[in-house]
Amino acid sequence: MRLSAFLSLFLFASPLFAADDYVPGPDSKPQEGVPKGEVLKFEFKGSKIFPGTVREYWVYVPAQYTPDKPACVHVNQDGVQFQAPVVFDNLIAKKEIPVLIGVFVMHGRVPADDPKTQLDRYNRSYEYDGLGDNYARFILEELLPEVEKQKTGDGRPIHLSHDGNDRSIGGSSSGAICAFTAAWERPEAFSRVFSSIGTFVDQRGGNHYPAMIRKHEPKALRVFLQDGSNDANGTGGSWFLANQEMLSALEFSGYEVNHIWGDGGHNGKHATLVFPDAMRWLWKDWPKPVTKGVGSKAPVMEVLGEGSQWQLVSEGHGFTEGPATNAKGEVFFTDIPNSRIHKIALDGKVSVFAENTGKANGLMFGPDGRLFACANGDKQIVAYDESAKKTVIASDIESNDLCVGLNGNLYVTDPPNKQVWLIKPDGSKRIVDKGLAFPNGVRLTPDQSLLLVADMKGQFVWSWHINADGTLSAKQPYHHLRLPDGMMESGADGMTLDTKGRLYICTHLGIQFCDQAGRVNGIIARPQRKWLANCVFGGANFDELFACNADKVFKRKTTVKGVRSAEATIKPDKPRL
Repeated sequence: MRLSAFLSLFLFASPLFAADDYVPGPDSKPQEGVPKGEVLKFEFKGSKIFPGTVREYWVYVPAQYTPDKPACVHVNQDGVQFQAPVVFDNLIAKKEIPVLIGVFVMHGRVPADDPKTQLDRYNRSYEYDGLGDNYARFILEELLPEVEKQKTGDGRPIHLSHDGNDRSIGGSSSGAICAFTAAWERPEAFSRVFSSIGTFVDQRGGNHYPAMIRKHEPKALRVFLQDGSNDANGTGGSWFLANQEMLSALEFSGYEVNHIWGDGGHNGKHATLVFPDAMRWLWKDWPKPVTKGVGSKAPVMEVLGEGSQWQLVSEGHGFTEGPATNAKGEVFFTDIPNSRIHKIALDGKVSVFAENTGKANGLMFGPDGRLFACANGDKQIVAYDESAKKTVIASDIESNDLCVGLNGNLYVTDPPNKQVWLIKPDGSKRIVDKGLAFPNGVRLTPDQSLLLVADMKGQFVWSWHINADGTLSAKQPYHHLRLPDGMMESGADGMTLDTKGRLYICTHLGIQFCDQAGRVNGIIARPQRKWLANCVFGGANFDELFACNADKVFKRKTTVKGVRSAEATIKPDKPRL
């Protein structure tokens, strides 16, 4: 029976079955003439990611496996579920899924010293319900390498594919959200997810996923959801409603997602019934890669457009920062440790613009065409003309980033002293704000009526009204950023704006962009999993987003255009409130 038939039979309180009255079909039972794989049992200790834990795991090796070719992989939490080894025997024999090795792993526990009087520490909720990449790292860095050290019963080595398109991951309840989290955090490592009665409720933040899915740049994932109308309903929320929210968010964002709702409770009966068809669907068209999907309604895709991808522009640097764009659309950036400023020409060629820059950090072009820089190694603010001749604008000032208005006023962030400076065109300087934990990126709104400063150690980008004399008033923690699970700070660094007034902020989660009302509308993925320092729009049409990401600079095409504070002000449209 195929999935379409299941959908017609088991949609929401089917009259054909009482609650939980689900009987697995022939694909879940041993069949005559089908080669039977072996299931090996092991124990894993010595985790550095979850120290002190021990756990059992099982490895299913199909009869068709040969060590000359790395096998596809399915990882399942909570050990062997859904009659998976039998299902794999049958589906592999019919060539409806590829030859794959199953890894069925239990959650960790920290054994008590005296089991008679003390209780083990059970890590299931911590490992499974928690967000972030800890569990994905455990699977990829510790468990799967350990599996590849084992041998089959007849002594053959176990070779696993390291290609995410060759991997699926699944589980039930907390094991299901765990599977989704692993794929969400490492889509390049797991592209297919099976979720049964998933715990997408408020146990350790799983209720945030629907909003996160709608805001983040879509990932190359294929997801199958199963749940029942009689699932759990507790202090964390309704499991059934939460799974419907997940479906809605995934569809909204253009994911390849399928689902089946029944009338079952919080158990594996329905999932065991549908598991064979779910696996067929998850592995359909393999080895064709799983894609990001099409037709996303997510605002992030309104900014990026279909087909936009990060492209490497420059590499081999110590640490890149401070991208700034001149009137032609050429991008300049700093390499702080090497005290250089580089130039990216419109044809993509990268050259050295200036050396011995005093470990220059933030850059911005002024209305007179000069390139202003935070030369914090020399405790100066300087300006370069087109020939890279340097002029000192101000001295004895700690600095990180700066912006320049049409009137020539400079605003400079000073993180060590938790303050913001105003430097007038005549070189006079004064402190105009104190108190942010780590004032970092600083920008003017397109109409230059407001000053925006990112607090790297907080959750907000702060906003001030700029008075006629350049001083600041009406201070507010205005732009509300999303935080990574387990962190108390956003990592907000450099910023840029587009002509619609959207603010783009480099953070731990990626480039978050906010509307004028201060709400995060979208999150653009980081080019690489390293510190994302700064971004700016450049290129001949100012529709390419450049990002300084640790030792490299990347760019990608957008459907929007950036705004330069060195040019005429722009009054964006009023935001939808």
